[in-house]
Amino acid sequence: MSQVADQTSAGPGGPRDGDHASYEGLRLRAVTKEFATFTAVRELDLDVPRGSFFALLGPSGCGKTTTLRMVAGLETPTSGSITLAGADITHAKPYRRPVNTVFQSYALFPHLDIYENVAFGLRRRRTKDVDTQVRDMLDLVELGSQARKKPVQLSGGQQQRVALARALINKPEVLLLDEPLGALDLKLRRGMQIELKRIQTEVGLTFVHVTHDQEEAMTMADTVAVMNAGVIEQMGAPAQLYENPRSTFVANFLGQSNLIEGSVVRRDADLTTVDMHGIAVSVPTARTHTDGERGWIGIRPEKVLVGEPGESLDAPGNTIPGGVVTDVSFVGVSTQYLVRMPWGQELQVFSQNTGRSRLFATGEQVELSWRPEYAFLLDFSQDASAGAQRGSA
Repeated sequence: MSQVADQTSAGPGGPRDGDHASYEGLRLRAVTKEFATFTAVRELDLDVPRGSFFALLGPSGCGKTTTLRMVAGLETPTSGSITLAGADITHAKPYRRPVNTVFQSYALFPHLDIYENVAFGLRRRRTKDVDTQVRDMLDLVELGSQARKKPVQLSGGQQQRVALARALINKPEVLLLDEPLGALDLKLRRGMQIELKRIQTEVGLTFVHVTHDQEEAMTMADTVAVMNAGVIEQMGAPAQLYENPRSTFVANFLGQSNLIEGSVVRRDADLTTVDMHGIAVSVPTARTHTDGERGWIGIRPEKVLVGEPGESLDAPGNTIPGGVVTDVSFVGVSTQYLVRMPWGQELQVFSQNTGRSRLFATGEQVELSWRPEYAFLLDFSQDASAGAQRGSA
């Protein structure tokens, strides 16, 4: 699968070059959508490679669904251009675009059986060999034996697969997925995540998936674009975004992060040395995302080791003494601690329950440690709590 390199916000000054006609994927350039009282999408630049699984991820109101609707032709950009497979579709009617959309609501025809729901588009176009195509598509979504059932006789997950088959049989250049798993319960949703990825891999079409669920995006997508307030904060492979976020919003929205105030002491070729409340810690230069003298030192809770005072922890480089456990939550695979540090901040620590270390109790003195290569440094002008409260889309 193709992947887009990590890049930051697609605002003014973003990449605008490149020949639209030679690009086979989906391309948005300087796309803005203004409504009467607010701007939903601002100067958006986006390249979605052909054949990739691409996720637009963000909280409610970030502009992701508006972006999807502009690609589908259900909204018209205020300015900018949208091209698909080299053709300008900015102002094309929805039915003239090689695009299909799968919604959360499924929108199946209740009076038609599953076979006829899937066949609907082919019959409208008077396509030949309808039966073979429908049966192949039902087999792809593993519903061949359900062909003559009505939608009401199927589970939510099965209905979602019917909606997917009905869209895929039209062989669109791009399949748009608008929160397609939102109506399913947790167990079904996780199963469908695997199914969607399998189907996308088998058919090789471009999927653009809109979601507010970071686990859903990271599980399925080759490339994730994290949207916030109408712009893309950061884009790249899921692991890249998680391990090396470039903003506090991305650090908090994708999982959880400890963000600790610090002052830059020295910048070397490979390492940035930061004073963190009197303790010198190191951050790789490649994970340093500020030019200022102050910054937020970031470390993921699962990257932090906890031990008794003076204990030798397997994380040479950054050791922080003087912690006190203030909360303990046993969640099976891990124990989650809150540890109050000497400067008053509580840090999160997720300790995997491998049996190699003992559990700590509330009130115990502890030391924390982490490897420098796991830390990152963000611009201090950014809000340390940005993205921490994830709402529904």
